[in-house]
Amino acid sequence: MELLDKLAVLADAAKYDASCASSGSVKRDSSDGQGLGSTDGMGICHSFTPDGRCVSLLKLLLTNHCQYDCLYCVNRVSSNVPRARFRPDEVVQLTLDFYRRNLIEGLFLSSGIIRSPDYTMEQLVEVARSLREDHAFRGYIHLKTIPDAAPELLARAGRHADRLSINLELPTPAGLQALAPEKDATGIRRSMARMHLLIEDAKQAAAPLAPRAGASLKPARVAPPRFAPAGQSTQMIVGADAADDRTILATSHTMYASYGLKRVYYSAFSPIPDASKQLPLQAPPLVREHRLYQADWLMRFYGFDADEIVPASSGLLALEVDPKLAWALAHRERFPVDINRAPRELLLRVPGLGVQTVERILQSRRVRRLRNEDLKRLRVSLKKVLPFVVTADHTPRRQLDDPALAHRLAPVPAQPSLFDA
Repeated sequence: MELLDKLAVLADAAKYDASCASSGSVKRDSSDGQGLGSTDGMGICHSFTPDGRCVSLLKLLLTNHCQYDCLYCVNRVSSNVPRARFRPDEVVQLTLDFYRRNLIEGLFLSSGIIRSPDYTMEQLVEVARSLREDHAFRGYIHLKTIPDAAPELLARAGRHADRLSINLELPTPAGLQALAPEKDATGIRRSMARMHLLIEDAKQAAAPLAPRAGASLKPARVAPPRFAPAGQSTQMIVGADAADDRTILATSHTMYASYGLKRVYYSAFSPIPDASKQLPLQAPPLVREHRLYQADWLMRFYGFDADEIVPASSGLLALEVDPKLAWALAHRERFPVDINRAPRELLLRVPGLGVQTVERILQSRRVRRLRNEDLKRLRVSLKKVLPFVVTADHTPRRQLDDPALAHRLAPVPAQPSLFDA
């Protein structure tokens, strides 16, 4: 196949990988006149950073040939799809060419399993090694690693990549055994644990040394071995098996707590051609994936426990309202919250108040009692917040007892206009 034909097949085949954020790495550039590329440690694939820059990654599979027969995967060995395969040097050249044309800022590379996990992992590592060592590429590199590969290959990958990811695939070992029996849930978690130790060892090596007696008080810093500075992530398919949202979030909580993951990505199951009868006929609603991301955010930044976000009775997140609002409506006895006196932990549970807004409220109330107008200056949605808070000039009275409160606060879906402000 011609190179462009391969690119068409393998870029399209990579669209099912959601875990391609280019955030969290160390800052690097080529302003010294050496090397090529840069990364500023922030940004997300095919999106816009807060300062308006569009940051993108070249997102590819090394090959969509695969010896595994995972029922949910369009690239499984029994699937009737066009196949293609890049050589490592072709991926290297594509990355450099796209970068020089100012089209990308980094590379996200995954692959089907060919010959063996070790052989496939060697090919992936060779791409990263060549970019770093042969071409002094300083842009962002994310490698999707093969959990069954030898530990030394995973260690080599971390020396060249900014972020590594190992897909958990499905929320439960039982689901993985049913839909991907050739994959080992225990082996996947073992590889995550090994990667976590390597990342932590690199962080420890970067820690400042205690000063010796009689030496300068400024601690010496040892140049650490570079190892996956943006950490590791994983991805779970939502809706391919019977796991409910409560189970999915419990698994995510375990991933964050046990393996220090930077992100857990949720990918709504997409029906594939010639699908197995074990798979659902329809994809789950995309809003379910969205609600899982919102719930994940609550666990990571708002102090919520996994088991309190999702009702035990249904095991599913509400689709019509966001998880934070759903929790507040189910726990109305905890409100209203006094904006001028409540601790940070309680303010974070008020619908409509984000982490940065809460920090600004805590700073502002040191010098004055906050009123509705102050919240408005902080760009708080008063419609969403006022039923749950007390300010210097507002008390919600019996708004919390209104049975139609959820309906009033739920956003009304609307197609935005091209000319909306």
